[in-house]
Amino acid sequence: MTGPGTRLPVSVIIPARNEAAIIAATVRSAREAGADEVIVVDGESRDGTPDAARPIADAVILSPPGRAVQMNAGAMASKGKILLFLHADTSMANGAIAAVREAMVREGVLGGAFPVRLEVSTGAPLLRKAALRLTSRMINLRARLLRAYTGDQAIFLRRDVFEEIGAYPEIPLMEDVELSRRLTRRGRTVLLPVPVTTSARRWEEHGTLRTILLMWGLRLAYLLGMPPARCADLYGRRPEE
Repeated sequence: MTGPGTRLPVSVIIPARNEAAIIAATVRSAREAGADEVIVVDGESRDGTPDAARPIADAVILSPPGRAVQMNAGAMASKGKILLFLHADTSMANGAIAAVREAMVREGVLGGAFPVRLEVSTGAPLLRKAALRLTSRMINLRARLLRAYTGDQAIFLRRDVFEEIGAYPEIPLMEDVELSRRLTRRGRTVLLPVPVTTSARRWEEHGTLRTILLMWGLRLAYLLGMPPARCADLYGRRPEE
């Protein structure tokens, strides 16, 4: 039984592969946000990511590559009653974990996510900055209206609910979409007021408009029945990512 005075332990799980340059900063942001436990799950990095994470994470787990596989491994090794899945290129704000705890003691709340803010590289063209700001707003509006969340939004949920809905489906793409869909079907979710900041590197590398259209198109195609493997082929995610 939980109530307003209950302090629920929150475990932050970070899947990573070849993120040595940024992993320490991501772990640090989770710590400063108030996480009780931070676990990095490395998927066969070749750049020293585990060594970069060990001095600051509570645990570094080695796993076969694949984001869903890695996140499930981290969940299994974690201790918290609340699980929060944070991408390696996403950072949390101070007070984010307190907002999670506050939300999770409300009656009927099973989990949720954060609004996202896309971080654009210094010197990016004004048009690109405007397009990415609009993209953030569209993602957040969809999440607010439909309670449909993506991995960039740092999805969190109760451990028992995570286990009941079958954990992350170990598919090559859309694992976050499927988990979000199962979660919202199971019960009440919330979009918190505190944003997380995620890198816009994929948008910048592959073209802002092209990436927006591709990601939204693939999401719709998956919901209409396209196999995850085909979605991954079109997206360009290699099986080991």
